[in-house]
Amino acid sequence: MINIYFDNQQSILKYLQDIKINLNNVIIMTDDFNIRNNNWNLSYLHHSIYANTLMKLADFFGLGLSILVNQVSTQYANNPNDSNSVIDFMFLTANSEKFNNYSIIPNLRSFLDHTLLTISIIINKEFIQDK
Repeated sequence: MINIYFDNQQSILKYLQDIKINLNNVIIMTDDFNIRNNNWNLSYLHHSIYANTLMKLADFFGLGLSILVNQVSTQYANNPNDSNSVIDFMFLTANSEKFNNYSIIPNLRSFLDHTLLTISIIINKEFIQDK
């Protein structure tokens, strides 16, 4: 699992590109990507070049952009002149029946400007090792 915070300069993208060959078995890549893009926010009319790099990186790991169960914003603007956006999302193992969607829980954000993302992961008993 890769949990990432992308700063506004997207410096983590270069770092991940440099070390990706050393990362194995990534099944989830998630968090605050700070990339506004029409791939994951249909109301946003622009496409970011950073999104292309992020999508290629996810593809390298065998991940696909997950299906969002409820279409709501994930980041809420403090300034009423700014619009809310979708900058938190998940990439999950592509074509997996166990990992195919996630939910956003906007009413739990309380004092935060971001919502919580949740996913249910089913672990079969045969994958649990006894000591």
